[in-house]
Amino acid sequence: MASLTVQELQAMDRHLASEQMLVKKYVSLSVSCTDPQLKAKFEQISARHQDHFNRLIKHLE
Repeated sequence: MASLTVQELQAMDRHLASEQMLVKKYVSLSVSCTDPQLKAKFEQISARHQDHFNRLIKHLE
């Protein structure tokens, strides 16, 4: 992998932080939700953001 610039690393850090925050937010919403359909949707969205986070990390390896 080519070396990233400082600006690119900073942008990647912001994206990782955003994805982490979204995972936590949707997990929290899922835990507090009583509607089964909505709970499942929150879990699905949380998993999608976790996947985004994991893919970003793989690009840094």
